[in-house]
Amino acid sequence: MTRQTASHSPGLRSWLGLLVVLGPVLLVAMDGSVLFLAMPEVSAALSPTAGQALWILDVYGFTVGSLLVAFGSIGDRYGRLRLLMAGAAVFGAASAGAALAPGPEWLIAFRALMGVAGATLLPSALAVLGELFTDPRQRSRAIGTFAATFAAGFAIGPVVGGQLLSRFWWGSVFLINLPVVAAFLALAPVLLREVRATRGGRVDVPGVFLSAVGILLTVHAVKQAAAEGPTAATALTGALGVLALWSFVRRQLRLEHPLIDFRLFRDRVFTVAAVTGLLPLAAWSATAFLGGVYLQSVLGLSVLDAALVALPGAAVLTVTCVVTPALVARFGTRTALVTCHFLIAGGLLPLLATGVTGGVGWYVTATVLAALGYGISFSVVADTAVAAVPAERAGSAAAIAETSNEIGNALGVALLGSLAALVFRLQGPGVAGTLEETLSVPGLTGAVAGEAKSAFVAGLHLVAALAALLHAALGLFALRHLPRERAGGGGAAAGSAVPAERAPIPGKSFDIISRVLTWPVRRNAVPRD
Repeated sequence: MTRQTASHSPGLRSWLGLLVVLGPVLLVAMDGSVLFLAMPEVSAALSPTAGQALWILDVYGFTVGSLLVAFGSIGDRYGRLRLLMAGAAVFGAASAGAALAPGPEWLIAFRALMGVAGATLLPSALAVLGELFTDPRQRSRAIGTFAATFAAGFAIGPVVGGQLLSRFWWGSVFLINLPVVAAFLALAPVLLREVRATRGGRVDVPGVFLSAVGILLTVHAVKQAAAEGPTAATALTGALGVLALWSFVRRQLRLEHPLIDFRLFRDRVFTVAAVTGLLPLAAWSATAFLGGVYLQSVLGLSVLDAALVALPGAAVLTVTCVVTPALVARFGTRTALVTCHFLIAGGLLPLLATGVTGGVGWYVTATVLAALGYGISFSVVADTAVAAVPAERAGSAAAIAETSNEIGNALGVALLGSLAALVFRLQGPGVAGTLEETLSVPGLTGAVAGEAKSAFVAGLHLVAALAALLHAALGLFALRHLPRERAGGGGAAAGSAVPAERAPIPGKSFDIISRVLTWPVRRNAVPRD
């Protein structure tokens, strides 16, 4: 599928409109990770239980990921600018509420409301770029900037949180959102214009419900099973979530105007790119969260010093996102997808050299090397999602890309973080369930503290090794099965992330996987006008 929009060079208003859109994008991404270094301060102030602390961290990403698909379609149907304005206003109000939350229950509720608002912003913001920049090369550059901002938000979230906590109370990590929201609400009506999809149809309310409930229940069940072991309640929750998602897929395949066109997944590059949107965010969020604990609780760095240690990786990640579209146009999507996974795998390996008595150098090396791969993956996924579909489906395609990112971010902390916690429980001294709780026990001996730190580092090593193995495997898979592109270009249009060739998928293993993934599509496919 290709775009039929006339190309022209964007003017000053288009670039100013891009800057205005990037403000909320930065905030939504940043709030997914801003609490990684702030949780000790939050825990000291609000005294949440262990379960409440996990929900404070996770509920934002789960809510964003659960509703992105729905709001991508709603923006297409009722207007992207209108949805952007409403979402920004709610995001600002919820941020103020979170900053002033009197207890953990209130903070969880306001974080969930921030997630709802964030889900309205991301797909509409990315879709607006397709209208501001119709020239393929300029659009690719704008989307690369969008991806860089989104990635930078994730990367600098802990840094910003650490800087604020060194000077103010924990609520300041949320109040920083308000000036950006105010500027967006003032400038967006002037620089942006309302855009709706050309196709009509009502919003699929049952589909919205099934997608949101299915994602939330399934992810919650997986998280609980990984953290606390399988139970009957967890199994029931997971079964209900899977059933809701299966019903959602079947329903979409029968609708004339679906929330998600699952036929996009017949494209091998789009499918691999969607997986690429999930796995790197899972690895990044898990290692960033565990790395923050490692730097502060194991090595004894202050929150400000820990934030500064994260700066080199954040800078490299941001620059990589900016330059990736030009590299993709020259070398192709296949090369980018393969390279990003090998870079991440290689970047995670230096974490295995970190220890109880030292490891800052190895940690910085790991974050810088992996950031090269993360930056490529974030940019390629966003560009592929938008370039692979007609303009009227841009919101839904963007929702697929951003959903994989947000779910990957939530799953990284939930699953890989839970794996590290399991290692700590098995190898630790058994004084408490986490490293922070163990080190806070009065009268703790040096030997017990050392044992606890060693157990935590062992968990960090296992998570890094597993994530590196998964990325290496996906990189080999992409190298083996993605098609080679024609020389001199990276896609169907200059700067596009969609390859020109669409040859049959080679290899029996990919054919089997493709048939499994697209079986509901082929089984339930109905003709469309």
